[in-house]
Amino acid sequence: MKKFLDENFLLKNKTAETLYHEYAKALPIIDYHCHLPQQQIAEDKNFENITQAWLYGDHYKWRAMRTNGISEGYCTGNKTDYEKFEQWAATVPYTLRNPLYHWTHLELQRYFDVYEVLNPSSAKAIYDNCSEKLRSKEYSVKNLIRKMNVVTICTTDDPADDLAYHQQLKDQGFEVPVLPAFRPDSAMNVNNPANFAAYVKRIEKVANVSIGNYKEYVAALKTRHDFFHSMGSNVSDHGLEELYAEEYTEAEVAAIFSKVYGGASLSLAEQNKFRSAMLVVFAEWDHARGWIQQFHLGALRNNNSRMLRTLGPDTGFDSIGDFKQGKALSAFLSRLETNDQLAKTIIYNLNPADNELFATMIGNFNDGSIAGKVQWGSGWWFLDQKDGMIKQMNALSNMGLLSKFVGMLTDSRSFLSFPRHEYFRRILCNLFGEEIENGEMPNDIAWTGKVIQDISHFNAKNYFGY
Repeated sequence: MKKFLDENFLLKNKTAETLYHEYAKALPIIDYHCHLPQQQIAEDKNFENITQAWLYGDHYKWRAMRTNGISEGYCTGNKTDYEKFEQWAATVPYTLRNPLYHWTHLELQRYFDVYEVLNPSSAKAIYDNCSEKLRSKEYSVKNLIRKMNVVTICTTDDPADDLAYHQQLKDQGFEVPVLPAFRPDSAMNVNNPANFAAYVKRIEKVANVSIGNYKEYVAALKTRHDFFHSMGSNVSDHGLEELYAEEYTEAEVAAIFSKVYGGASLSLAEQNKFRSAMLVVFAEWDHARGWIQQFHLGALRNNNSRMLRTLGPDTGFDSIGDFKQGKALSAFLSRLETNDQLAKTIIYNLNPADNELFATMIGNFNDGSIAGKVQWGSGWWFLDQKDGMIKQMNALSNMGLLSKFVGMLTDSRSFLSFPRHEYFRRILCNLFGEEIENGEMPNDIAWTGKVIQDISHFNAKNYFGY
């Protein structure tokens, strides 16, 4: 019987062990999509305790705790930090076979050299040990990043953000680039006229312009895109239920803007025309600047209306959606390709039923100009676990070139999440190792090791230019 989470965790044969330990393990991390709070990096924050570092804002853990019968006071409420940690420790034993069980113990090992299993009896000692370390300078946020050999971080930022903390990091000369990513979801969200009008006012303020019509709105957003570029950004990101690819005219979109900005509600058809137009505008800017555009598709968000009113969004009440993705995705990419304005593109699906659709869609728009120009992104959110990663890589292998894949990202709000890259690399090495040992691939360790290194690091380095 193998020891739990030892040095060969997830590596089921000698070839997999060789591929991981000799080729993948030591490579730096490029985390090209996450939600880390850049203020905490700029201020080089020290957390007072592990609850602050581990449980604040982590809706993965909150969902598990609620399912385990833990009341909201211990998740997002006013219980003490230690009381919250106690309840997480009481939940962890029940997360067996959930990726949280693996992530929890990988993080305890990699950051804190804690090899005990977390449960109610070990909770106090682990809490005290980890919290004491987190209060030391060695465990400041910047040192947590350094400890995991992270060499680039891309955060997720609204066009209305002033990027002050990104500027502060540049001024400090922090050796790990922390780059903004342009996330204009709110800029095209016109389902609520009052919210949209408030957002336009935010853009007016940050762009220092007056906006009275659609043309002026687009011009103001363009100044923000330009500003993000000046701050080192070369990545955009969109979190959408589905892509929008309706036919529209400029006159129609201008009239729709005036209508909603004037306070009138839009029909669904009008909303989708506006979203379609804005997506094309953003995509054209990305292409002109040589950026990479990312599309995270398929989340059904804020399902629990009572908890949305109580806690707000991003608190653990989202799920996989069953939207029809293929037709609009194809039409959108085809429009850009026809006009020779298709930037490097990464598409992510949340519904595993769409795996083969996404795996085959990327091949329609790879034109030979750039290796892997259009990518199918790694298993995302509910799919960034062992089974989800394996299914994604198997479908990509069967229908595309896994060897050109840009690999893993954390998509996390926690500075303790970087071992997810290790988790991915171990799964990747085991996939190749098993097939080599089965005689399904040649026993060419040097070449296979290079492919492993490319997927783990170098493909992303070359694709993003970091």
